[in-house]
Amino acid sequence: MQTWHVILIIVLVLAVIWSNIALLKYSAKMDLKKFNQDPIEKAKQQDSKSDEKES
Repeated sequence: MQTWHVILIIVLVLAVIWSNIALLKYSAKMDLKKFNQDPIEKAKQQDSKSDEKES
């Protein structure tokens, strides 16, 4: 295997590792309140909001 193949593989592996770390840092800062909400409760809230708009 040629030297530039090895260098290219190393660079690609490091890029994948770096992007995964960046994604973990970004997702750690996200607000998860919206994701933890029960889908049934969310539907009830949307339904009550639409009822209020109709009234």
